[in-house]
Amino acid sequence: MSKRPRPKNVWDKHIGGVPTDYQFWDSANDNAIAEQYYLSRLSELAMSMFDWKGLPDSVDPRFLEYTLFYEGAVVFFKDEYLEVNNSKEGYLALQVALGGDLDVYRIPQFRKAYATNGYQNQLNGEDSVIIWNNMLRMPEYGRMMFYAKKLYEIDRAISINVKGQKFPVAILCDENERLTMKNIYMQYDGNQPFIFGSKDLHLDEIQVLNTGSPFVADKLQVLKDNIWSEAMTCLGIPNSAMGKKERLVASEAELSMGGTLASRSSRMDMRKKACDEINRMFGLSISVEYNKDLELDQEEDKSDTEDAGKVGEANE
Repeated sequence: MSKRPRPKNVWDKHIGGVPTDYQFWDSANDNAIAEQYYLSRLSELAMSMFDWKGLPDSVDPRFLEYTLFYEGAVVFFKDEYLEVNNSKEGYLALQVALGGDLDVYRIPQFRKAYATNGYQNQLNGEDSVIIWNNMLRMPEYGRMMFYAKKLYEIDRAISINVKGQKFPVAILCDENERLTMKNIYMQYDGNQPFIFGSKDLHLDEIQVLNTGSPFVADKLQVLKDNIWSEAMTCLGIPNSAMGKKERLVASEAELSMGGTLASRSSRMDMRKKACDEINRMFGLSISVEYNKDLELDQEEDKSDTEDAGKVGEANE
């Protein structure tokens, strides 16, 4: 019985006894894990920035922010015949398919609310309110993916650079001297005070190639910190430029917060506008606030920069 032919390009080339295809997939898997790690961190921060107050029990605030993050819009409405979470109020905030005629402000008047369990409801501008994620009416996912890709690429570069500091050495010699070179290296690696070799060993014919790479991981870490700070600014979360060696004085900190507050306002204002429309339409008292935990961080940053400003004034 003939043997089953071996698939091509699987075991064709080896590096260190490991198939190159396996090495490729291991590296690709590490890349995917790193990218998912940063995307998850950024996504959780984006979805935990706002605290909704006064929502009916039938409305899930986590799902609301989750949908705004990934799709950019949610429709709020009332279904009098639906009971959710033991609540007979029937208020829902779900995914929405938009279409039909636009009003003067380019807001679609046809809205179809839907859920993954098959639920659907045809709505319009008279019985529902669209909650937009930001001024551009776009999801946040694309921007966070942009930063996650940058962060994971730098992170992987740091790992590779650190591994390169092991300084592997390639020794080129004749095959008949290979065992001798191994023995010499074992003596060297064992911290032997003396290394003995045969008088027939021709050291002048041995070539040594040092493959060590320059250490740049510290510079890459500063770059990664700056990219992370940029992502926080994009979200509207207070942050400090960790790559700077000197602390910001109060005036510099206030200027750097401008972009942060503008980004936050883009998302906050659309949520507040939706709250006002929902309250008028359904007689509710819904509101939304910036996460107080992040406000505490902002106060700490403000205190730090004020202290730094006082130090700067004292030094002048």
